[in-house]
Amino acid sequence: MPSRPRTSSVPTPTTREACAELDAADPLAAFRDEFVLPEGVIYLDGNSLGALPKATPGRVADLVEREWGQGLIRSWNDAGWWDKPRTLGAALAPLVGAAPHEVVVGDGTSANLFKTLVAALRLNPGRRVVLGEPGNFPTDLYVTQGVAGLVDGVEHRLADPDDPERIAAALAAGDVAVVLLSHVDYRTGALRDMAGITAAAHAHGALAVWDLCHSVGAVPIDLTGCQVDFAVGCTYKYLNGGPGGPAFTYVAERHHADARQPITGWHGHARPFDFTGEYVPAAGASRFLSGSQPLVAAAALEASLEMWSRVDLRQVRAKSLVLTDLFRSMAEAAGLAALTPRAAERRGSQVALRHPDGYAIVRALIERGVIGDFRAPDVLRFGFAPLYLRHVDVFDAATALAEVVESGEWRQPRFAERATASGPVT
Repeated sequence: MPSRPRTSSVPTPTTREACAELDAADPLAAFRDEFVLPEGVIYLDGNSLGALPKATPGRVADLVEREWGQGLIRSWNDAGWWDKPRTLGAALAPLVGAAPHEVVVGDGTSANLFKTLVAALRLNPGRRVVLGEPGNFPTDLYVTQGVAGLVDGVEHRLADPDDPERIAAALAAGDVAVVLLSHVDYRTGALRDMAGITAAAHAHGALAVWDLCHSVGAVPIDLTGCQVDFAVGCTYKYLNGGPGGPAFTYVAERHHADARQPITGWHGHARPFDFTGEYVPAAGASRFLSGSQPLVAAAALEASLEMWSRVDLRQVRAKSLVLTDLFRSMAEAAGLAALTPRAAERRGSQVALRHPDGYAIVRALIERGVIGDFRAPDVLRFGFAPLYLRHVDVFDAATALAEVVESGEWRQPRFAERATASGPVT
């Protein structure tokens, strides 16, 4: 699959009737029935937490009641618990353009970022600079700062990946060991040129680590074709793995023999049941495992990945482009400024808008049953999950947004009251 997916050939609908016609012909329409979707809600926050697949409760109950309740410790073998990080990794691999043995599922995004950054630095010992991006998701920035504070001599520099000249200048310095970027900007929805930036990093002697949290399940990804070195991502957004779902790690096969990660736990050992006192890394991406994984959460992800095995990502991308075009055009007609790039090849599956009172507007929308979210200081953020969103849903949501803005109902004092989290929903 290409790093930059093709644009959609479907024109942007302009009426609700036209949206209904697209829904009637939608090749992904049947997947909507595989989700739990609350009555009266249009959910545009799947880029933070995906909707619940109907198959998930049964799969989780089966693990708890049968595998754990009846199988007890035998299920480490009989139910495949021990190999779950690898079997789930193999199931997820096609979604990121990787070979089955290059992906493992386990731990969280923060831990996996730490592991891959340290491993990349060790593979490039003559250099000590980690090149990141300003405004990246805080986890990426904080983990990099932590690595820089832990590993002597490591420096954290920043360059805007949406400005090729700045990236080129930063790499040309000749001391960058590893580049860490997000494939899709969590605030703006900008889609980065994975192939081009990775090639530039390699040309200047650096390795590339990509954060796929806001692109996996929404954008076709080709880690192998782009020659990416490492990648990490979460599973609870577009992949619908559930809150706190396990993250994943990609390790290119060419690094399997030499990559060394810092959290050398029992599950990453080559022969864990020998119970030896010395650590010997496992083969392949398994060496990036550490301790026991949350198997109840893994069962939820397993149910979702079974559904994703039947999904054509090209159809997901084509529909996503129409949905985001529709919402953006209607929002701009209502006077809202868009941060998301207009060009199809430069945007993910979200639309970010800017308004000084964005928080109150999103709160007012939620009261109407349209769930989006807010990012400080002034960004209204809406995610589009093509498996369960219809074109008429997006038309209705954009209509509600226009009505909220034009009527001024968001000015009611209760909408300005801040929730305990950072936004109306996080």
